[in-house]
Amino acid sequence: MTFDEFLQSTQTADSPPSALSIALRALWYDKRNGWKQAHDFLGDGTDPESAWVHAYLHRREGDLSNARYWYDRANQPECTADLDQEWQQIAQALLQLT
Repeated sequence: MTFDEFLQSTQTADSPPSALSIALRALWYDKRNGWKQAHDFLGDGTDPESAWVHAYLHRREGDLSNARYWYDRANQPECTADLDQEWQQIAQALLQLT
């Protein structure tokens, strides 16, 4: 799936494509204004991809200390870019892994 197809699905589909990873589906829910659903969907996922999305979600929430914990778990630097830019960066990186 390309980034444009993924982004389009957040606007047209009722649910995220099932072939996507848990981390990408959580980003999909977040884009649909579903922070809680995205966070709940991730659960306690500790793989690096889920941890990266978890960090982003806590940064969006404003809980920077928790976000830093998850950035560390993801082996990613703490992001200071605009939240929408970070969402796009993560989505593009994770889509390349599929």
